[in-house]
Amino acid sequence: MKILIVEDHALMRDALMRVLGAQDGRVIREANGVGQALNILTQEHDFDLVLLDLALPGMDGFSGLKLLSERYPKMPVVILSAFDDKPTIRRALSHGAAGFIPKSYSAGALLDALSQALAGQVFYPPEAMTAEMNPNMPLLSDANKNLSPSEFGLTERQGEVLVMMLKGCSNREIANQLKLSEGTVKIHVAAIFKSLGVTSRAQAIVVANRYGITA
Repeated sequence: MKILIVEDHALMRDALMRVLGAQDGRVIREANGVGQALNILTQEHDFDLVLLDLALPGMDGFSGLKLLSERYPKMPVVILSAFDDKPTIRRALSHGAAGFIPKSYSAGALLDALSQALAGQVFYPPEAMTAEMNPNMPLLSDANKNLSPSEFGLTERQGEVLVMMLKGCSNREIANQLKLSEGTVKIHVAAIFKSLGVTSRAQAIVVANRYGITA
């Protein structure tokens, strides 16, 4: 079995090499970015799986995933990322990833997930997908595209609340500026969390910034 690790952090590559290389019969290659990965794949055509980080210099992981899927459609590409919110997972799977593994996983969980991917199953973290994903969540083909809150199924008022959240306003400040009760603001915030597939303000801000949500 032959696996290519595409990860720009040397420490993470070394850790993955040790974990994956400890299995008998496995050959592990490593690349620090998509460009180097493509060079390796051009020279060697017998890889069983690619383990791809999302946060890569030069070419981001989503663009790399698309490129690898187009050039090597029969070779499974599994995403390994520290960003494991539901919109990111959904976007990766919609772009053809054979699985999604959070970097927070233990070595044992990582090996189990890879085994499932190699067996033809699409692995994703069940703990991150317990709630039904928002069917209105857009599937972006352009990582730099800016979206309006309505494209996430948010109402105009919820969009206003989200924009103020991004500015760091508290529920009380939002209530005062929008002339709402704090209870109503809390209801809007809960709806925003559900639409974005998150459970906290910090996660909502990360997702909003990643998708370029604008007023």
